[in-house]
Amino acid sequence: MKKFLLAIFAILCVAGVSAQDWSAGARLGSGFQAVGTYSYNGNDYFEGRFGASWLGSVSADFTVLHNWQICTMDWTPRAGKWFFDAGVGLNVGGKAHYAYVGIAGLARLGIKFNNAPISVSVDYTPVIGPGIGYAGGHSHAAFRDLGFANFGVSCVFHF
Repeated sequence: MKKFLLAIFAILCVAGVSAQDWSAGARLGSGFQAVGTYSYNGNDYFEGRFGASWLGSVSADFTVLHNWQICTMDWTPRAGKWFFDAGVGLNVGGKAHYAYVGIAGLARLGIKFNNAPISVSVDYTPVIGPGIGYAGGHSHAAFRDLGFANFGVSCVFHF
């Protein structure tokens, strides 16, 4: 797992050497995660989240998503542009004697402010996959229904 995370980090670093659109921030909701995004094609961007999830109990949580900006709305032209994004990716996490992995989806509604390089958004990121408990040479896997409770509010600073 450590090698996989290191490889993802290295790929993002190499891809970002000539980056034009990075952002970083935090997400609070079903857990607390640091958020980093890299926009590479106008409406397409990669998002990485790393932190803690407290769905059920506190565990480490890592999510990588590829997102598309579906549309922008001019509801409050003086304040900023509203946006709706959708995406898909992978979520992994766990703690002592428990791990989970799953396919993650994303639906996000937010606003990018005109007078500050900040955006605030609300997202729903359901995760479909198993939770695996292991101890003493035995393991048990079951559908992780807590993955459907993954809501959050993000605040991101755009560089």
